[in-house]
Amino acid sequence: MRVALAQINTTVGAFAQNAAKVLEWCSRAAAERADVVLFPELTLCGYSPGDLVEWSDFVAEGEATLHELAQRLRGAPAALVGFVESSPHATGIGRSNSLAFLHDGRVQVIARKSLLPNYDVFDERRWFDPAEARTVVEHAGRRLGLSICEDLWNDERFWPRRLYAIDPSAELKAKGAQAILNASASPFEIGKAALRQAMVSAVARHHGLPVAYCNLVGGNDSLVFDGKSLVVDGNGRLLAQAGGFDEELLVAELPEAVNAAPGSSAAPRAPAAPAAAALTEEDFEQLLAALVTGLRDYASKSGFTKVLLGLSGGIDSALCAVIAARALGPANVLGVALPSRFNAAMSHEDAALLARNLAIGFDTVAIEPIVEAYRRALEPILRNGGRGLADENLQARVRGSALMAIANQHGHLLLTTGNKSELAVGYCTLYGDMNGGLAVIGDLDKTLVFALARHVNRARELIPWRTIDRPPTAELREGQKDEDSLPPYAVLDPVLRDLVVERRGLAEQVARGTPEALAREVRRLLLRSEFKRRQAAPVLKVTPKAFGSGWRHPLAQRFGQTPPR
Repeated sequence: MRVALAQINTTVGAFAQNAAKVLEWCSRAAAERADVVLFPELTLCGYSPGDLVEWSDFVAEGEATLHELAQRLRGAPAALVGFVESSPHATGIGRSNSLAFLHDGRVQVIARKSLLPNYDVFDERRWFDPAEARTVVEHAGRRLGLSICEDLWNDERFWPRRLYAIDPSAELKAKGAQAILNASASPFEIGKAALRQAMVSAVARHHGLPVAYCNLVGGNDSLVFDGKSLVVDGNGRLLAQAGGFDEELLVAELPEAVNAAPGSSAAPRAPAAPAAAALTEEDFEQLLAALVTGLRDYASKSGFTKVLLGLSGGIDSALCAVIAARALGPANVLGVALPSRFNAAMSHEDAALLARNLAIGFDTVAIEPIVEAYRRALEPILRNGGRGLADENLQARVRGSALMAIANQHGHLLLTTGNKSELAVGYCTLYGDMNGGLAVIGDLDKTLVFALARHVNRARELIPWRTIDRPPTAELREGQKDEDSLPPYAVLDPVLRDLVVERRGLAEQVARGTPEALAREVRRLLLRSEFKRRQAAPVLKVTPKAFGSGWRHPLAQRFGQTPPR
């Protein structure tokens, strides 16, 4: 059997556009003499539709589009297309995450997702009912087991701790499946592609069945999908794999099943995000590609063609500018410097040099007169000579307001340039430097920001080396440095990774060598800053735990803090 994996980039809610892609890629597959074309999860509505599925007309439009598509595909290869299916049952939620087998002008078979993930960014038990049975369809002389994303992620010999009581792959094998076809929407994380391939290979070896795994590509909101669809044989050997972050048609001969091999070794469910020092050049390239893809698609799918960001002369805004120039093209990026009297001359020089190196637009708005006007107006109330933390934040808020005004006037998407370390401990200003529609590097700690910036400069200087080498500073008071308020990032970031990504408690951190006082203080800063993160721009997710939909901490709480008197 000749199988085609159509690794396409879908848009949530764009039913006609997504259906047109199905028609286009089925035509390409027909030219490659494919017997069946496999598309990513929830093809027609896009992933993830979230609470849109609670609107009956959203579901109805998807189902109508599916049946119209089936008719238009008459004479084309069979196609496996994902959609949201309404259920006639009187109990349950009344919807399924489903995969339709389209052939000969109609919907022949419908498979439903069995395992509904409900961890991190996934919330599918909120939206769907689990399948009551597994589905096998016969086509071109082969019995094909149909599964959807998470259905493949519960092999008892691969994971040390299974999340679900059933294993759909085992049940498909028991029902006579001779191959497994899986429609997926598995988001990118640093290091996840290797884990995903190992997991698919383990399932294939366990059951002796070839597996075709078609993953989504592109960005939708905070999630970035890397594609890298693949086909393995019944021994788990990789037969073919698509590239990352681009649409592609992967065509391969699906081999026969083999006798099942002994079990594979165990592996962790979700690997830790590697420290920056452990990343390879390929890791950095994949990370950069993910951020570029995420920004490009977030902007285009939200109706923006141009972006704006403040250029401080610091490393965070410089890296964001590099990503923006690659994502939208230099002509569609505007950088604005907003100096006050506390900004060193080198900061403006480096911002201007960066703009020239990237060939992006560059303007300057001097904020000192605006800040002084605010100080004079507020002095009767502040009564502190206009100095201190409130004054520092005032400068950041003037910058944020100025950038929002420019964005409003020109219809640009304003990018937030803060990093994960700052967002974690609250070293950022609400309604100031946190303003914007997307936090491009909000899932990169400061250590990783430095490492990725050096990677960007490996061929030639794009980011001025002085920007990378100088100590980080917000430049909101004379001689200010980040380390005046925070532990050095080389000390802070490993503690944050333990807390945020690894979810290690205080005792575990201390046992691993973190000083107890440091661990307590960082956790205190993390917890007390939740109100800022709740109001922050969406963050492009590239690690196993990002701030956003997968981070759910209460605002009003006292865990680990001194009780009120």
